[in-house]
Amino acid sequence: MYDIVAMGELLIDFTPCGKGESGHTIFEQNPGGAPANVLVATSKMGLKTAFIGKVGDDMHGALLKSTLEEQHVSTEGLVVDPDVFTTLAFVELHNGDRTFSFARKPGADTMIRPEEVNTDLLDHTKIFHFGSLSLTDEPARSATNFAVQRARKAGAVISYDPNYRAPLWKNRAAAEEQIRSMIPYVDLMKISDEETGLVSGKDDPDEAAAYLLDHGVKCVVVTLGGDGAMLRTKNFEIHEPALRGKVVDTTGAGDSFWGGFLYGMATQNVRPEDLTKEQAEDFVLYANAVAGLCVQKRGAIPAMPDRDAVMEVYEKLRAAKN
Repeated sequence: MYDIVAMGELLIDFTPCGKGESGHTIFEQNPGGAPANVLVATSKMGLKTAFIGKVGDDMHGALLKSTLEEQHVSTEGLVVDPDVFTTLAFVELHNGDRTFSFARKPGADTMIRPEEVNTDLLDHTKIFHFGSLSLTDEPARSATNFAVQRARKAGAVISYDPNYRAPLWKNRAAAEEQIRSMIPYVDLMKISDEETGLVSGKDDPDEAAAYLLDHGVKCVVVTLGGDGAMLRTKNFEIHEPALRGKVVDTTGAGDSFWGGFLYGMATQNVRPEDLTKEQAEDFVLYANAVAGLCVQKRGAIPAMPDRDAVMEVYEKLRAAKN
């Protein structure tokens, strides 16, 4: 039995790391992709994880596969396809925040077919996690829908992070339609304060969370940037401030946060509808510790902290809170 299985994009983030002699930007080849980032974050905490997705049979795909294996994420669900090229994302940083340019026309991650999805992984996991980037194009959209329904039928908690990237959609209306189409099948959902209107039609985080709860989601977490995070269920609401500290690169911030939160859900073996306020506060505190450490380094997967480092920060946060 796996703790977490995730499906979606696995790609290279080319992250700026200075200027060359000519004055042009030098990019560092960093493995990334939101679902994979979440898995690495949780794997580094000791959870049993597996990835479902597709890369090309090229130098970047080989690096991504070996990176997951080095991070103890199972790649038995990873398809290596010689007919497509691994997806690439070029990151531009502005005071720690980032924008993206994608090489994905098509990228390997969009080309996974339903019949290529490893159903054994879906049938044997506590949590199944996915994002919206696998909904942008066919056949990945159909493969993702298939995977969600299969994992749900097997009893997994369904976790969803829309992770909106405007350049990858034809237009905002198409993004809204596809992103919202998955809400009825989701137990646990994370959105950023920039995505509230997109997923719910409500810009206010409280109103967006209420909308999602009314449409079947059991637990909603809204990340609020420097203001921390809000969590809501039908029974309670909590707010936790963000961890203050040095910010180098926010590329993996949301994914590391969600990995920290899912770590709590998996280790406590709790379903979202049974979550207590005390557990929620503890899980978000732990997630803040993971994210606070992640943003202090460049890249996403390379920046994920290990459990000892997280526990040190987490214990300090707990002591300060009490």
